Amino acid sequence: MTSLPKSYDPKEIESKWYKFWQQNAFFHAEASSDKPPYAIVIPPPNITGSLHIGHALDNTLQDCLIRWRRMQGYNTLWMPGTDHAGIVTELIMERKLAEEGTSRNELGREKFIERMWQWKDESAGYIVSQLQKLGCSCDWERERFTLDEGLSKAVRTSFVKLYNHVLIYRDTYMVNWCPMCNTAVSNLEVEPVEIDGHFYHIHYPVIDTDIVLEIATTRPETMLGDTAVAVHPDDKRYQHLIGKKALLPLCDREIPIIADDYVDTDFGTGALKVTPAHDMNDYEIGLRHNLEQLTIFTPDGSMNQDAGDNYVGLSRWDCRKKVVEDLENENYLVKIVPHRHAVGHHDRCGTIVEPAISLQWFLNVRPLAQRAIEATKKGEVKFIPERETSRFFHWMENIEPWPISRQRWWGHRLPIWYCNSCEKVTVTMDTPDRCECGSTDFHQDEDVLDTWFSSGLWPFSTMGWPQETEELKTFYPTSVLVTGWDILFFWVARMIMLGLACMDEVPFRTVYLHGLVADGKGQKMSKSKGNSIDPLETIETYGTDAFRFALASISTPIPYVPLPEAQIESGRRFANKVWNAARFIMMNLEKHPIPTIDERGEEPEPLEVQWIKSRLSHTIQTTTDAMENFRFYEVAQTLYAFLWHEFCDWYLEFAKQRLTKAEPYPLWVAADVLEQMMRLLHPLMPFITEEIWQQLPHGANKFDSDVNVSITIAPYPKPTTQNPTVEATMASVMEIIDNIRSIRGELNVPMGASVEVHIQAPNTEVRSRLETYLEQYLPAFTRVDGITIAESLPKPSNSAEAVIGDLAIYIPLAGVIDLEAEQARLTKRHQQAVKDVTSAQKTLENPNFIERAPENVVAQKRELLERLLIEQEKLERSLSMLTSS
Repeated sequence: MTSLPKSYDPKEIESKWYKFWQQNAFFHAEASSDKPPYAIVIPPPNITGSLHIGHALDNTLQDCLIRWRRMQGYNTLWMPGTDHAGIVTELIMERKLAEEGTSRNELGREKFIERMWQWKDESAGYIVSQLQKLGCSCDWERERFTLDEGLSKAVRTSFVKLYNHVLIYRDTYMVNWCPMCNTAVSNLEVEPVEIDGHFYHIHYPVIDTDIVLEIATTRPETMLGDTAVAVHPDDKRYQHLIGKKALLPLCDREIPIIADDYVDTDFGTGALKVTPAHDMNDYEIGLRHNLEQLTIFTPDGSMNQDAGDNYVGLSRWDCRKKVVEDLENENYLVKIVPHRHAVGHHDRCGTIVEPAISLQWFLNVRPLAQRAIEATKKGEVKFIPERETSRFFHWMENIEPWPISRQRWWGHRLPIWYCNSCEKVTVTMDTPDRCECGSTDFHQDEDVLDTWFSSGLWPFSTMGWPQETEELKTFYPTSVLVTGWDILFFWVARMIMLGLACMDEVPFRTVYLHGLVADGKGQKMSKSKGNSIDPLETIETYGTDAFRFALASISTPIPYVPLPEAQIESGRRFANKVWNAARFIMMNLEKHPIPTIDERGEEPEPLEVQWIKSRLSHTIQTTTDAMENFRFYEVAQTLYAFLWHEFCDWYLEFAKQRLTKAEPYPLWVAADVLEQMMRLLHPLMPFITEEIWQQLPHGANKFDSDVNVSITIAPYPKPTTQNPTVEATMASVMEIIDNIRSIRGELNVPMGASVEVHIQAPNTEVRSRLETYLEQYLPAFTRVDGITIAESLPKPSNSAEAVIGDLAIYIPLAGVIDLEAEQARLTKRHQQAVKDVTSAQKTLENPNFIERAPENVVAQKRELLERLLIEQEKLERSLSMLTSS
């Protein structure tokens, strides 16, 4: 008896096979090998707890590629690892400390770092176990962490190199400041969020005149730091005031009225308050006009002494309320107008950031960006989809200096030392021994590097750089990077720039940027929105293979890819279909074992065997081409269509019919086709394919003995001969059978009832094919009393009709069904269908419904209408057949 249980239970087989793969080191890459290299570095997940749906999609697609190339004979390296994740991990630890009644400042830097390492040891192991649960075939012997000793050396080496090339420098400049995290953040870490705010219109009196300027601002508290009012030089409303001074309300301070081309005459009142220390654009205006930079906020977002005695110590939000109140009391407030606008939030903690002037370390990325642009134009890096190339160019051509210092503790500390005697700056790998002034007294910079700096070195630091290792010689540049389009600038662009800067070569040849998993409304799934799917819960419910197949199926080249639960359920049904097909074949092979080649002799190949072999070859070719071009959805669709429809729905039915005649050859071919299908399907569904493949007969000489151990290292199938003539012949037979079955189904012909089939076929060649094959194959799918095929024949009375080109199919129904009762039943259903269609159409024609209903509700209504129209058309066709009969 076959050892495949009657029902497929993924839990029983998944852990078993993953342990087997690891024990046999199938995932390990050789540092040097005669095989062609193929390498992917994993986008390292943050050590923040558990994987999310984005990780599941990302790593499923990478594993598909790695398993496929491994089967093709490549020396495959999938480099795993995790990211220390700087600020976001610190925030998690700070929340834990708060629950314990303490804080990071109370612990101090050293103790806090110890706690962080404890967290890393707990979290990273859990993340690895989740990746293994997903089936990821990473080279776990090479697992890395962005703060491990080797990567820390790489970070210091690259920093010193870039500093010595005068690309890293320190400057006082306007940056984004997070008052919650107390650190500078880059522009990319600021997420614009639409909020409901207000425009506050305020009077600024012009000194020595009766004129009052009306200024509109969304941030009235920042007026305490105003050092000018700006107008456009061509604005005739204000030209006569340029050079005069205005009185700053609440501060009793005079500020100049200046002319600057930045001012938009059509926005607001055309007069702009200028706060150089707290607005990016005002900062630039201040530099052009040499204005005072008056800082009024403390690092935590409170008001400092320069804000005035009435406001010092207030939070920025409390200060806003008091400023508005004071403006109103002193008759400076004109009006408050509701205004919805985008406000920058720190993407890690969600706090509204403050533009602030701060002394920071910067990396001048413009020269690096230019090299990256040139390399991409030369074809050294290819982006898929192609549209991402123009997005990459646009960003790189307009790139700004990157503020790389962070005022935090968890991360790579800047390799910068200051002499305590002369304050000279020394940038070096380790603590310097002696300063030029002779002093040996140094202190290291307190700041750490932006997390994305160490992540940017990932493709080569993980392979041992700055040492010249065998791994670097073999696998760098890597073959492909797979990641979401949303971190093209955060990570991908920086890896290309730093790869060129440190290795003088791009880090990867191809970048595949997949879409982000979305909910039914098209919104990105995220834990914070509460619309996300938990990968582990999904695996627990449906099994890993079903989940992976669903993820591959949705990977179309669009920015947001919806993952409805029905898609995962479809993956489970597909896994069950594969399992049941395997059981059928294996159970029948026990009765009809495959003979050796010597025992078998020459077997004449019936049409269905020639057809399935040709279709298999076509499937292999299509699948391979789709994998080469990252069309994972096409891989899934192609394999699903072939295995479910062509192989199970058609070929196995032919094989069953042959077995009733003691003709086992098509069954033996079915076993061979299934074996190849398991290899085709393995990259997407590794567990179920290994389980089935291990129990299938592979043939004595099919593979080398070392390959027979596991499907993981078995060769990926290659296409053979295709036979278009055979495929066309079988397609015509299948189409006729489909039409006959449709007539039976639509007209409610009982399953056990036999029918006569009359076919009018004017074409001699077609008629000859049908006479040869239809009687042979039709009984496998429906009960027939006889088949009549003629060049011309009259339509029998009381018969249903189907037309295919110049073919006419007639099925007499008298005595088979009650024609009047069936017509009454269909008429009643048709009348209801018309009502349902009319109702749905009226709803969709209602502009109020379209405008007010949620998008997903409108979409669901449109889908319903499509289904109703199909049902209506089907009923009309059935009624037409009955009426004509």
